[in-house]
Amino acid sequence: MRVVLIGASGHIGTYLVPRLVDAGHDVVTVSRGKREPYSPHGSWRQVTTVTADRKAEEADGTFGRRIAELEADAVIDLICFRESSARQLVTALTGRVRHFLHCGTIWVHGPSTRVPTTEDRPRRPIADYGRRKAAIEAYLLDRAHRDGFPATVIHPGHITGPGWVPVNPAGNLNPAVFQALADGAEVALPNLGMETVQHVHADDVARLFMAALDNPSVAVGAGFHSVATTALTLRGYAEAVASWFGQEARLTYLPWEQWRDTVSEEDARVTYDHIAHSPHCSMEKAERLLGHRPRHTSLEAVAEAVDRLIAAGVIAR
Repeated sequence: MRVVLIGASGHIGTYLVPRLVDAGHDVVTVSRGKREPYSPHGSWRQVTTVTADRKAEEADGTFGRRIAELEADAVIDLICFRESSARQLVTALTGRVRHFLHCGTIWVHGPSTRVPTTEDRPRRPIADYGRRKAAIEAYLLDRAHRDGFPATVIHPGHITGPGWVPVNPAGNLNPAVFQALADGAEVALPNLGMETVQHVHADDVARLFMAALDNPSVAVGAGFHSVATTALTLRGYAEAVASWFGQEARLTYLPWEQWRDTVSEEDARVTYDHIAHSPHCSMEKAERLLGHRPRHTSLEAVAEAVDRLIAAGVIAR
């Protein structure tokens, strides 16, 4: 099968490209060409690379046509963030592809209410990113059910893996939190540390895209979560990380209004986004319909990322 992958050099593409090549697909990657995959793999030498500035080409109305002219059987779009972008692609690809797979986000749900959250729960996003992704999902699945456009949506959680800093036990991206836990230093958490985060290893996301690609009869017209099978409380996460370094977590707790004053404005913003959502999503649907079960727990996924950060000297033992 000829597969076009848009946004191939990011977190998911790092693992998805080798899996597509190993499965025997003819792979075409489309990106700006400004970044290498996070982990090298020989399969990248077997793909056709197309360099494109999506933003500029969408502005002049040529991006959809460029993708259509690649004559793919399947298109996987990992970097679509606006409904107008999705509409341009769908218009160009209607009648020309057998499967179109879009990368969404679990933030289409908004805050967790009844957990674990299943894919059929009402969409009540609370942030701009989640609202835009929910609009894309609604458009794609409407086209699938109304017009037969072969769309599938995959909703990852907090994507994690070697090569970048994972969401930490304080709910932000500051590696200093990992360092403090490694050192046995005191770490303050917001509120009582009972809000949740739900990581997913980037390779497990890639595996779910493969499972959907291999099972279009059940995947088309549907959306699927892609997360580890359980969520972590901030407190439990911090305790686990400290134990990796032979430490017992020294945790204190502050009400949100006080805690946010102890960190930078950016760290506070990112933490608030995570604890306001406190995701805990179900993976039952993907296992039941696609036979997919994540291979990594949240802590296993984070541990791989932290090991890479130690090797790079970002975190010191």
